Amino acid sequence: PFLHPDEDPAVSLAPGTARRRALDDALAEIEAGAREPSYEWRIRYSLMLGLERVLSQERPRLASGTELRRHQVDALAGMLTELIAATQVEQEANGNGANGDHADEADEEEEDLGVHLEAPVAELTLPEEHKGSDPGASRRYRFRHPTASGKTIAAAGFVEGARTLGVLILTHRRLLVSQFHRELTTEGYGDRFDDAILKGTTPKKQAPVTVQTYAWFARHWQDLDPAAYQLVIADEAHTALGEKTSLAIRSFSEPIYIGMTATEQLIAKQVSDVFPASIDELPLGDAARRGLIAPLRCLRVPPAAAISSVPIVGGDFEERALAAVLDHQALNQAAASLYRDRFENTPGIVYAAGVDHAYHLASEFRAVGIKAEAVSGRTPPVKLAETLAAYERGEINVLIN
Repeated sequence: PFLHPDEDPAVSLAPGTARRRALDDALAEIEAGAREPSYEWRIRYSLMLGLERVLSQERPRLASGTELRRHQVDALAGMLTELIAATQVEQEANGNGANGDHADEADEEEEDLGVHLEAPVAELTLPEEHKGSDPGASRRYRFRHPTASGKTIAAAGFVEGARTLGVLILTHRRLLVSQFHRELTTEGYGDRFDDAILKGTTPKKQAPVTVQTYAWFARHWQDLDPAAYQLVIADEAHTALGEKTSLAIRSFSEPIYIGMTATEQLIAKQVSDVFPASIDELPLGDAARRGLIAPLRCLRVPPAAAISSVPIVGGDFEERALAAVLDHQALNQAAASLYRDRFENTPGIVYAAGVDHAYHLASEFRAVGIKAEAVSGRTPPVKLAETLAAYERGEINVLIN
């Protein structure tokens, strides 16, 4: 709709307003004989109109009736603000399919390794052939909400706003693909799911939603039908910073991109290189004060190992070198004893410095009487599901990963 209840057409559709431009361009396409909106019109106006529809409700809701919380509304409103402003800017030329080659097929399994970045990134730079050219940068946005504050519901809000658009959702693990399917189905969008729409194929759905991994996208972006998707939602956007993935994003450049991340200052510059425009920021402390996440309490134990020898890459310790310093029986025993003495049987999650370190720690935790299990990218899916279910039932108190 171009108008919402109780709106004055003279105001809402005044000459020069974003909605009036959308209406005028739609009428021009109809008069030229178009039976449906062009790809360019959808990119320029459809999400804007959809977000206005969602936000015109007194209490914005998803298809299921789930009411969006204030910070989720803020993300949608921030995006709407950017889209309204963008209608004043001339569209860029089509950049799809112009650059890049297929990634090596040897990387087929990379999404199952549990690695968040394809490689440590100190400074993200464009490959030589892309320097001075990033055609889709003006259509790539980001927002930052803390872990567990409901980014998936915010993503569902964008899917609701994109009711007439093809939506591609990218995430970094196969497990999270299943999670998106489950949660979006719960929120009322299961009937829109479709397989990846490749060149030469016809979508089964009018406004399809496809969920895939970044690793799949890096290998197959050239095979995608460039007209099938107008919105790409990038989950855990900081995981999209590897050279192959960022190249694929820059090459598949026509859609609007929305990057979601919880990452704070650690790699903020690299995230902003790929997703330049910030539409909403919710600091961790604010989320705790609002009751969106648990209040933060910290117990710091001075390191007994010589971690000063571990190199720092991209703002964080290099993983293999850190594991080599920390993964020793005496330190693992000390960690297990500390947990038992401080927290007893309180359920918790322990982050290790590597996969082998996780399994060694789990062994030491069990040795001091704590019900602990390690999980990693090596854990078979059925075993992983069983372990997580046992944790939820209280049969396991500590998960180590």
